[in-house]
Amino acid sequence: MEIKPITITGCGPGALEYVTPMAMRAILQAEVLVGARRLLESFPEVEAQRIVVGADVPQALDAMAEHFGHRRIVVLVTGDPGLCSLARPVIQRFGRDACRVIPGISSVHAAFACIGTDWFGARILSAHDHAPEIAPASLISENKIAVLAGNPANAAWVQALCAALFATHDFYLCENLTLADESVRRIDCLPMTLASRTILLCIKKETPL
Repeated sequence: MEIKPITITGCGPGALEYVTPMAMRAILQAEVLVGARRLLESFPEVEAQRIVVGADVPQALDAMAEHFGHRRIVVLVTGDPGLCSLARPVIQRFGRDACRVIPGISSVHAAFACIGTDWFGARILSAHDHAPEIAPASLISENKIAVLAGNPANAAWVQALCAALFATHDFYLCENLTLADESVRRIDCLPMTLASRTILLCIKKETPL
C-alpha cells in the first residue's frame, strides 16, 4: 500500500488571497486537517477530520500518528513553513522523507514589501514564544532586522532593542499585515501595546530602501 506523505503548507500572513493555488489544492484534498484553530476556521468548506494544535504540540503529533501513512494529512502553518512554524516538530517526528512542504508568503516578506525594500541579508528574530537569547546592543551592526514581536510577555526585550538601536536605525511597525486593519508606520518609539500579528523592522539609517 502506498504511504501517503504529510503535506505541510504555508497559509500566508493572514488574508486568504495570499494562500497560493498549490496550497489551496492540497488543503481541499485533505482527509485530515491539522493546525491552529484560527487557521482551521479559515477553510470551513473542507470536509476533513480536524486536529486542533494548541499549546500541547506533542499531543497533536500523537493524534496525527493515528492517521499517518493511510490518510492525506495536511498541516496548516501561518506564513511560510520555514519560518518559526509547526513544520519543524512535524518533520522531526515523522521524518523528512515522509513530509512534503509547500512554501508560503510570510509576514516578514509582506513587511519588507510594504516599505519597498528587499530582505536579502536580514537578521530574522522571533520574540513570540520567548525573548531572543541575544543582547539587543550586539545587533547594532546589522543593516536589516525583522522581529516577530506580537507577544506582550517579551515586550521588554523589543523595547530594549529599540533603545539600543535608536541612534543607528529607523523603525517600521507592521501590524495585521494583509488584513483589513493592516497598519504600517514609521515610529520613533515602540507603542505600549502591539497587535498579536506584529513585525518590527529595524533598518540601518544609511541602508538604501
